[in-house]
Amino acid sequence: MHFNFPLILVIAVAGTGLLALLDRLLLAPGRRRAQERYQREVDVADPQTIERLGKEPLLIEYSKSFFPVLAVVLVLRSFLVEPFQIPSGSMKPTLEVGDFILVNKFSYGIRLPVLDTKVIPIGGPQRGDVMVFRYPNDPRVNYIKRVVGLPGDHVAYADKQLFVNGEPVSRELLRVEPDDEVPAGHPLQAIAEADVFQEQLGETTHLIRHKRLSQAPPAREWVVPEGHYFMVGDNRDNSNDSRYWSASDMPRELWGMVPDNYIVGKAFAVWMHWPEPKLRNLPSFSSVALIN
Repeated sequence: MHFNFPLILVIAVAGTGLLALLDRLLLAPGRRRAQERYQREVDVADPQTIERLGKEPLLIEYSKSFFPVLAVVLVLRSFLVEPFQIPSGSMKPTLEVGDFILVNKFSYGIRLPVLDTKVIPIGGPQRGDVMVFRYPNDPRVNYIKRVVGLPGDHVAYADKQLFVNGEPVSRELLRVEPDDEVPAGHPLQAIAEADVFQEQLGETTHLIRHKRLSQAPPAREWVVPEGHYFMVGDNRDNSNDSRYWSASDMPRELWGMVPDNYIVGKAFAVWMHWPEPKLRNLPSFSSVALIN
């Protein structure tokens, strides 16, 4: 079950705010009048009775306490920075499972919460950005990939090599490492390896990963439509992304390119690593870093 947290937060802010306003305009003056009337009607006023007549209802008290906190969270989360957790290995080695990241919500323009309508254009995604977006097949789910193709770009993928507008994306082999994604006990576990490259995409230098035992998919090419972005994971042989969009790609789930109105923001930092949020497994802050 997926909860629409932005909608819940907006409703919570609106509800607590309205109750606080109702108390300020109607209920609080009524309580003060009740206190004054009581004091006029008795010779000696009982302090406890005065306090009881002026006491805020519990719902009003909670609403006035929570409203400013919820309002600040709404503003920060909707317009400035939002935290996310990485649930899969599709962005290895840049991002590991269990990384907690921060996403800049205004890099690509100010959007209204819930509606995701851009109201103030500031900038757009650039090649090489690590971007969080709503999954086109299920907008309740957030995905994270790297921007490879901008509107109008010609993108190709052949023999595990990316091409953008006819030019191969520059890369350099850095190291060969054991493929830790092969299940324990698999007959190929002992020999499975992965190549780690340093790739230059636009102005961004970052790491990507290729499995040596994974076959290259058929050569494909695409033209990115206006208002859309071509997204690819850094873990090139283990990422469901814009490269998979036709029936021949089954059993991978098809979803194609990302429309502009599905953009959430630009990922810019890892602030914590906690693969299993449990008390016996404490979070680690050793991987705090900016995201390239």
